[in-house]
Amino acid sequence: MTVLALSNELKSILTRACAENPAGDTELILEQVLGYTRAQLVARHLDAVPAEATAAAVAMARRRASGEPIQYVLGFWSFMGCDYAVGEGVLIPRDDTEVVVRAALERMKNVPSPVIADLCAGSGVIAITLSKELSGAAVSAVEKSAEAFAYLEKNAAQNHAAVTLIHADLSDCTDRFADASLDLLISNPPYIPSGEIAALQSEVQYEPRLALDGGESGCVFYEKIIALWTPKLKEGGLIAFELGEDQFGYVSGLLAQNGYTDIRGYEDIRGTVRAVTARYK
Repeated sequence: MTVLALSNELKSILTRACAENPAGDTELILEQVLGYTRAQLVARHLDAVPAEATAAAVAMARRRASGEPIQYVLGFWSFMGCDYAVGEGVLIPRDDTEVVVRAALERMKNVPSPVIADLCAGSGVIAITLSKELSGAAVSAVEKSAEAFAYLEKNAAQNHAAVTLIHADLSDCTDRFADASLDLLISNPPYIPSGEIAALQSEVQYEPRLALDGGESGCVFYEKIIALWTPKLKEGGLIAFELGEDQFGYVSGLLAQNGYTDIRGYEDIRGTVRAVTARYK
C-alpha cells in the first residue's frame, strides 16, 4: 500500500466515524508512524508503506474514530515549542494554558532567580516552560495523581528541565515550603463545575475527572489554594491562575479579599478572560 492509499483509507475510517478533522488527524497519524514531515507526505505519496506501519496507522485511526483524543492516540502533544508525553490519566495541554504562562513570564521577567511552585502540575507544561524560560528559576511541581505524576516525571526528563517534583495533594505539602519563600505561585487547577462535566464533548470524557472537577461552583480549588498557600508567598510575590469561562469576577474578588493587589485579567484570542495574576500586598 502506498502513502496515498493509506492516507485515503485513514480518512475514510475517520470520516465514517464523523471525526471533526479527518484530514488533519490522518496527517498527524502518518507523520507519527512514518516519521515523515508534512512536505514529505506529499512528495513521497507513492512510497510503499510496510505492512507493520500500515497496521499501526489503521489501529491509531480506529482509536481516534472511537472518540479517543488525537493527543492520546499520538502519545504526545506540543506546548510552546516543546513536546510532552500524554495519555490516559493526564490532562491534555491546551492553548488556554499558554495565556497564564505568558502572563507569568511577563510579570516575572525582572525577578532574579525566582522561586516558583506550580500546583496541580499535571503533565508539567507550566513548570517545565517556566524553568526553561526564567533564568535561574527554582521550580517545584506538585501533582496528586499517580498517573499524571508518571507523565510529569517523563516530561521533565525528556525536556531536560530542572524541576523539583512533589507527588502529593496540594493540601498536604505546604510544609515543604517555608513561609514567605515563593516569588510565584501558579496553578491550572480543576475548574469545571461538577454538574457540567457530563455535557462536555466526548473527547474530554477520556481525560481524568480529577483534573477537571472544580466542585459544585467550579471554584473550590481557587479558594483552597488562596487559603492554604498565600502565606508561602513573599511580600510582593505573584499568584497566577488559569480560569474557566466567567470565573474572573469571582476569583479576582476572592484575591482582593485576601490581601492581593494589582489584579489583572488576560484574554485568549476569543476575548475570554483565561488567566488572572495578582501581587500579595
